[in-house]
Amino acid sequence: QVQLVESGGGWVQAGGSLRLSCAPSGRTVSSYAMGWFRQAPGKDRELVAGMSRSGTNTYYADSVKGRFTISRDNAKNTVYLQMNSLKSEDTAVYYCAAHPFYSGRDYRAWPYWGQGTQVTVSS
Repeated sequence: QVQLVESGGGWVQAGGSLRLSCAPSGRTVSSYAMGWFRQAPGKDRELVAGMSRSGTNTYYADSVKGRFTISRDNAKNTVYLQMNSLKSEDTAVYYCAAHPFYSGRDYRAWPYWGQGTQVTVSS
């Protein structure tokens, strides 16, 4: 079992920035493909950014390209989601997820999840 511990959510005005962090407890982050999902009320959970286990491949949803960046610090055993130029439509609960090798968009395929952190962007 992999426990993912998230931090960094909060409230920000439109145009602002936030950085989310996620660390797997007792496991090595480089052993997993990592993803950041979000879920707004009444909407499906969507993958906004993903990174392959090797760290060489990344994915971004069209809605966040150029604004969000996923990164991994192996020394700190942490994966980050840097969110810039935030918009009100980015408001959602954000979840970190891990998979031994899959980094695709189907959230049902990801076995390990963080507790979720609320991001609220006020316009």
